[in-house]
Amino acid sequence: MIDKLLRAAAWLGAALALLLALGYAYYLSLGIDNIPKANRHATVADLDYMQRAVPDQRGKILAVVSSTARMDGGKKKAGYELTELARAYYVFKANGFEVDIASPAGGTPPAEIDDMGDFDYAFLNDKQAQAKVTGSLKLASVDPAAYAAVYFVGGKGAMFDFPGNPEIARIVNQISRRGVVGAVCHGPAALLGIKLDDGTELMAGRHMTAFSNAEELFLKKDARKILPFLLEEKAAAVGARFSQAPLFLDHTVSDSRVVTGQNPWSTWSTAEGMIAALGYTPVARQVTAEEISVRILATYYRDGYTRAHAELAAQPRFDKMLLLMHALVAGMQWRLDDAFQLQRLANP
Repeated sequence: MIDKLLRAAAWLGAALALLLALGYAYYLSLGIDNIPKANRHATVADLDYMQRAVPDQRGKILAVVSSTARMDGGKKKAGYELTELARAYYVFKANGFEVDIASPAGGTPPAEIDDMGDFDYAFLNDKQAQAKVTGSLKLASVDPAAYAAVYFVGGKGAMFDFPGNPEIARIVNQISRRGVVGAVCHGPAALLGIKLDDGTELMAGRHMTAFSNAEELFLKKDARKILPFLLEEKAAAVGARFSQAPLFLDHTVSDSRVVTGQNPWSTWSTAEGMIAALGYTPVARQVTAEEISVRILATYYRDGYTRAHAELAAQPRFDKMLLLMHALVAGMQWRLDDAFQLQRLANP
C-alpha cells in the first residue's frame, strides 16, 4: 500500500513539474519580459506632440477631479484616474488652452495611478501641472465665465461627490449655454441629474456614453452594492440615449457640445472631441501603441481575426500587453475562441 502511494505521489509530482514547465514555456513564448516599459523620467520636453503646440492662447478649460479617497465604508480606494487627467491636460495645452484643475474639496485630490504611459509620467514630472493638482481650486470658488469648457475626469470617486453637487450644477449650467462640456469614464456621473435653468434634464434626449454596466460588473461583481448607481442605468433613467462599444474599447459620443467617453481608453478621443466641439481642428498627434491596439481590437470584434491581423501587420508598433489583457478578459468570460484568437494577435 505504501509503495503504491509513493508511486502515485511520484507520478503526481512529475505531472505537476511538467505542467509548471509547460506553463513557463508558454509564458516565455508570449515575450512579456521584452515588452518596452514606459519612461518614468519622461518630461514635457520629451513629448513631440507638445513641441507642435499651437502658439495662440485660445482660452481656458476647467478640469474637475474627485475629492473622494475611499468607498465601501473605507475598505476600497476611490479617487480620480490620473491617466484621464494627464492625457486630456496635454491635449488641451497643445491646442492652445490653459488648464485649471478643480475638485469639490479643493487642495490635493486622491489619485488612482495605473496603466501609466510616457504622457502620464511626464505629467507627474511636470512641476507646473503638479502645482495645479496639489493646489486644486475648490469648486465653490470657480467662476464659470472664465472657461470655454469644463471636463469631468473619471475614477470611482466621481460616483460619490459629483452627482447632486450644486457647484457642479452651477458651473455646467453656465458653461453649457455657450461652451463645451466633456466627461470620461465615471466622469459623466457629474452630468446625470443636472437640471438646466428651464427645468429640463441636461442629458434628456442626448446621445452619450460612460463606463458601461458590462465593464462595471466585470470589474466589481458587487458594484450595485458599493456604488450609488450604475451609470448606464442612471443615463436611461434621465432619458439619455446611451451607447457603448465592447468592453474597454475607445468610444466617444458628441451631442450638441456635450462630449462623453466610455472608459479610460476613450480619454484621447474625448479631449480631442472637445477641441473639435470648440471649433478647432485638433493638433496632429502620433497615436500611442495602446491606441493602435485598441483600434485593432475594434477591428477584431467588428470584422474578425483575419482583418485584424492584416491591420496589425501594417502597424510599426502595438501594445502587446493590452491585447493579452483582452485575451485574459475573454478567457475569464469563457469566450474561449476569442481568448485564443486574441492571444494569436498578440504574438503575430
